[in-house]
Amino acid sequence: MNRTLLILFFLLLANIVFAQRFDAGLIAGFNGTQVEGDAFKGYNKVGLLAGIFVQTDIAPAISAGIEIKYSQKGSRRNFNPKTTQDQYIMRLGYIEIPVFLAFRTNDKSMIIGGISPGVLIHSREIIGVDDVDDPNKMPFKEFDLQPFAGFQFDFLERMSVDLRFALSVVPIRNKPEATTSYWLNNQFNNVISLALYYKL
Repeated sequence: MNRTLLILFFLLLANIVFAQRFDAGLIAGFNGTQVEGDAFKGYNKVGLLAGIFVQTDIAPAISAGIEIKYSQKGSRRNFNPKTTQDQYIMRLGYIEIPVFLAFRTNDKSMIIGGISPGVLIHSREIIGVDDVDDPNKMPFKEFDLQPFAGFQFDFLERMSVDLRFALSVVPIRNKPEATTSYWLNNQFNNVISLALYYKL
């Protein structure tokens, strides 16, 4: 009896899932990024953003979706001739899998919120033209987690523009300073992204 009920439950669940209409598409855009805790201010590092998405309506004005994308982050300080400070660049590349809910406000726009886990696949720090060689440098962490919120506007039948704001809630790297403050003793990604979404 229990086995029969379990089979019926999974058949019903599968029927509901496959009855849904899924939209899939491509993502292309860029990030403006900075790192909280590195003493440099401003979204001075520009990075590429590319991937795919799948989403479906779960209520008349609510959609849910998941994405897989490559995202470049980091920070940058340009050369300052007044202080003779060398250029500094932090380059971080992540594979991210954002999960989100979208609330439609009208026929063409919606508010988006979700969370984006990411895995670091490459990193590099440059001062001037050379890689940073500091034995006291802390390593970057492999995992990032960013809640995000944003806005999406449909300007063509199959194309939308998406603006998002995201901030890491787990450190991307510890700082050598020993303090008791979680936010002061670590570094965090801070990202503004602008991307085009094309439905296939």
